[in-house]
Amino acid sequence: MIRSALVCFFTFGLVACATPPQASTPSSAAMPAGSVVPGKGPAEAAPETAGNLPPVDLAPVPFATARANFIRDTAARYRIDPAFIDRTLASAQVRPPIIAAMSRPAERVKPWNEYRPMFISQARIDGGRAFLAQHRDELKRVEAATGVPAEVIVAIIGVETSYGANTGKHKVLDALYTLAFNYPRSGDPDKLEREVRRELFFRDELAKLFVLTRDENLDITALQGSYAGAMGMGQFMPSSYLDFAVDGNGDGRRDLFNSYDDVFASIANYFVKKGGWVRGGQVAVPATLAAGRDEFNPADWTPGYSLADLAARGYRASGPVRAGATATPITLEASNGKQYWLGFQNYYAITRYNLSKMYAMAVFQLSRAIAGEELPPA
Repeated sequence: MIRSALVCFFTFGLVACATPPQASTPSSAAMPAGSVVPGKGPAEAAPETAGNLPPVDLAPVPFATARANFIRDTAARYRIDPAFIDRTLASAQVRPPIIAAMSRPAERVKPWNEYRPMFISQARIDGGRAFLAQHRDELKRVEAATGVPAEVIVAIIGVETSYGANTGKHKVLDALYTLAFNYPRSGDPDKLEREVRRELFFRDELAKLFVLTRDENLDITALQGSYAGAMGMGQFMPSSYLDFAVDGNGDGRRDLFNSYDDVFASIANYFVKKGGWVRGGQVAVPATLAAGRDEFNPADWTPGYSLADLAARGYRASGPVRAGATATPITLEASNGKQYWLGFQNYYAITRYNLSKMYAMAVFQLSRAIAGEELPPA
């Protein structure tokens, strides 16, 4: 999750706030900010824009100045000893492979029939069923408390880290230090603002890492995660960890590395608090678009259209839909032509984890396959 999200952030003398630019990505995005990150998976670029952002200074800042400002402002804002921040940064290393990974050109956007097999295979379905069976009691407790189905929680973990088997092998401190002060520049003037904002996003995440490790009594030099700094089975960025992680087993800690109770409860809490998950609500249903009608592709995945609104545009659900539901139309490029779906509030909630309509659909369909349903064609 590269849970995904680019949050309001301070940049040591500059204030800015944005939705996470999707680099591949929560994610985190923008991820909690742990979602599919560049290089880790083929998430489709988000359709959503950040809106009207405050201006950002694009002039280059010398490394020594940026580092000194970071220490000063992080210490002042979060009441952390500046000498400790300085010593910690002195132990961090710039990792060229991380810079190279962030510099890789984006893949072409894969159509749905190529994208889905990267996340949903029989092995991943079987693994999800085994994982659900192993942790059924803990997952059902979280489902009862939050309304987020156990299969959806399992599907997120399956997509993000293959059920905890691949949580990342980079030191989180090194990853965030690298991207906070050495975010790659393409040299393209049209990309400079985004690159500067991304660097400032990671600088804020580095500051939040200091807060997180202080508050949760974690060793800041020992944590491992993705090359974008996402951590644990659910791939939470530090800001998402601080904002949405919960103590699921009542031991007084929020441990997203070793505690299944905390991981399950935190993913569900993210969906509820960040995405507005509706207990018992639908995620998505197949739909048809009347012949001769133009596709309707809204600017984001907010489910703000009544069924009457969508019917007027030629969309009709192919399955039962609850009375009064609002939805957003979804178009997927499938092997046999275009597929149409209607996504509801809970589909939108999944897109808060990663701003990609195909990511959200993959999580949804994997969850249903884990639950024993037959997959629709891709």
